[in-house]
Amino acid sequence: MSRLISDLLGATEPMFSLAIRQLEELSDNNGADIRLSAEIIGQVQLKTKQLGLDPHDTTGKELYYALMEHVRKNDLHLMHAIGGKDRDSPSQLMPLMKKAAEAVKLNRKCWVLKKSVAKEFLKKTPPPTIMKLLGYKSIDSMLKKENIFEIYGALRFAEGPEWLNNFDAQYKTISPSDFEQRDIEIVQMPADRWGEITKPFIHKKRHNITHLKELGVILMLPISLDSMPGITITVMPLLFHYLNEIRLYSAFFKLQQVKPDFAQIVIDTLIADPGEAAIMVGQKIHWRVIQRYFGKLENEYHPEIFEPHVQPEDLHWRKAEHILYEIDPELAWWRDLDYVGVMHQGRPVSLNLLDLAVSYSTQTPYKERAVYHFRESLWNELFERYMGHKVLQDQVLKQLDNNLIAPETIHKSLIGRG
Repeated sequence: MSRLISDLLGATEPMFSLAIRQLEELSDNNGADIRLSAEIIGQVQLKTKQLGLDPHDTTGKELYYALMEHVRKNDLHLMHAIGGKDRDSPSQLMPLMKKAAEAVKLNRKCWVLKKSVAKEFLKKTPPPTIMKLLGYKSIDSMLKKENIFEIYGALRFAEGPEWLNNFDAQYKTISPSDFEQRDIEIVQMPADRWGEITKPFIHKKRHNITHLKELGVILMLPISLDSMPGITITVMPLLFHYLNEIRLYSAFFKLQQVKPDFAQIVIDTLIADPGEAAIMVGQKIHWRVIQRYFGKLENEYHPEIFEPHVQPEDLHWRKAEHILYEIDPELAWWRDLDYVGVMHQGRPVSLNLLDLAVSYSTQTPYKERAVYHFRESLWNELFERYMGHKVLQDQVLKQLDNNLIAPETIHKSLIGRG
């Protein structure tokens, strides 16, 4: 068993090692973890050299700040690629990023809640704070004049817990007939309306992109700052990351529509992403791992249990940084680095672009460096590789067939979040 992967994940031992040993036995000791470790080491050495450093004589801090400098250069290059002139100006760059993201040729189809149903929910439970903020006394007038996706995007920031609980209770009435297929939309929320109420979320998350998975909407929250370093290199990959997330849950909801408790599954997924997961040797596997594994196969193999609701195109996805290459080929430097990192002083230095971009934008010091996206990607990559073995693949498919799974958060008892 590779100790490197355990260390990079911050896994709890000996539980993690026992799980990997069982996976190896079931897959005839195929050595997936050893090969993955070798790939990671090779990529770290190669990228360290490309940054002008000696792989055998470079501290974690030196590597981190060299990566920060590379992000800075990429940010400038990407900013020019989308037509920007002021690299740190949110007001100038946000609309340019939206335009560039919408121009990329991608499958944007998703199976989501009908707009008519979403409007009916608001009519039955008008949001008092938002109506007061926008100067409306009539919910019908507000729905007639306003973008419903902006309103839904603002609900979680503006309304209190009691109102949100009452509003969410309406989802208990939904059925598959309340869903439709349409394109994912990117909505830029104006600063003069929503700037103040979204500040706490942006401060906590350290970025301004979020999504409404049940409506197929990506939200670009307003940034009140006049200047923000690294905004382009941070926001652009997040836009594509959330596009993938919406399609991920779209496929999941399609798969779950045959279940009698469909409405409760949707509610649980929206509120906390909980529930039972497929199990591989005692490890909970998120729907994300399953979707991406079969998505990579494209039309080579499409399990019968997905039919007729989930088609191969529903599972297809592309990494966020790969999509960026179409906008700026220079970013191909980050190809397949999402699950690559190296241990230094008990904590990984992540080579994941999303981690590094957020760290650069927020000027995060070395000791507090981000590793969240890296660890999630490494966990997913590891279990995707074991799913390639027929015994384990059949095990997961049998569980899907018997009791269509709900998404599950990454196994927090095994992975240390950073």
